[in-house]
Amino acid sequence: MATRPLSSTSFPILPSYNPIFSSLSPYLRRFPSSSIRSKLRRKPPPELDLSGSVSISVARDSDSKPLLDSRHRKEEDARSTTDIDSKLKRYFGNSVRFFGVDLTADSIAVAMVYFVQGVLGLSRLAVSFYLKDDLHLDPAETAIITGVSSLPWLVKPLYGFISDSFPIFGFRRRSYLVISGLLGALSWSLMATFVDSKYGVTLCILLGSLSVAFSDVVVDSMVVERARGESQSMSGSLQSLCWGSSAFGAIVSSYFSGSLVGAYGVRFVFGLTALLPLITSAVAVLVKEEAVVRQNFFPKKSYFLESSKTSLSQLWVAVQQPNILFPTLFIFLWQATPQSDSAMFYFTTSRLGFTPEFLGRVKLVTSIASLAGVGLYNGFLKTVPLRKIFLVTTLIGSALGLTQV
Repeated sequence: MATRPLSSTSFPILPSYNPIFSSLSPYLRRFPSSSIRSKLRRKPPPELDLSGSVSISVARDSDSKPLLDSRHRKEEDARSTTDIDSKLKRYFGNSVRFFGVDLTADSIAVAMVYFVQGVLGLSRLAVSFYLKDDLHLDPAETAIITGVSSLPWLVKPLYGFISDSFPIFGFRRRSYLVISGLLGALSWSLMATFVDSKYGVTLCILLGSLSVAFSDVVVDSMVVERARGESQSMSGSLQSLCWGSSAFGAIVSSYFSGSLVGAYGVRFVFGLTALLPLITSAVAVLVKEEAVVRQNFFPKKSYFLESSKTSLSQLWVAVQQPNILFPTLFIFLWQATPQSDSAMFYFTTSRLGFTPEFLGRVKLVTSIASLAGVGLYNGFLKTVPLRKIFLVTTLIGSALGLTQV
């Protein structure tokens, strides 16, 4: 099984190390989410009390205003995103495309969220050195923290169910992007100020990982809906946009990550990183989404149980399909393969004497290689069957991984 290139300890606040693992959840998510949306749309209006004419009049008067307000809000939201798209076309023309994807408000939002996921690599070296030099943790303890912080990525289909079932302020995507950005900013702010124990670090990294995983699910749903019914070439262009944006963000952060740690210390880097998730909250306004009319935030118990049962049954049916089952098994076996990231970081810093600045340069090279791989796939491999790509890249990665022995 392929091993990762030489790098510092990788904490799963970023999906860039697990591109296949991160891209699986949208395909699983598409089955339950469609049924949930259809049920939400078909939900009958609340029954009115017809016992008297006065009560009927009052009920209609009280219910009519929110419906008018919600309809007006839908028109305002649609008009705002349409205006953004028209301005982009006016300034850049109709032929502006990134990785083969048209420049729209939605595509910019997706690209910026993935860019944030990549640029959050600014804190990776700082976390590794903080655990090793400040908290004096050994490689085993560091690996445990890494494993715990990866837990939010294991239940990503659950986030899709939550965002579909519980819209906040009428939105299933915008609101959760805002919350994800604020949660990420909070976690890194705590790392920069109050955290001084391995338990606090674990909690903060866990919250940061949850922030990135949830925002990843939200934008992945947008990508899946855009790619549904499209050719493999168009789907490949959308994936290239996502991972190209992430790789570009990693390049930006890699160049400064090591030098900032050496010059200003890890706390400064944590504080600087706390500003980056706010970009995710800011680009939420670019998401084209109609407000959902809901009488209550929490659905009725009977409806919740029915939709949950239907979603789980559809998910089970989807997983049983060969085109979902075998990729799932492949990813499970790939993720189950032990990694040497923590041990390699301690070896390169303690035995080989690599400085933070040098490790930052190493990360820069790997990020450039990632962007080159995205360009290679987008330019020449979009029409190649995925099985061939997985086979060849796995063999090449395994051979390169043996060079570390």
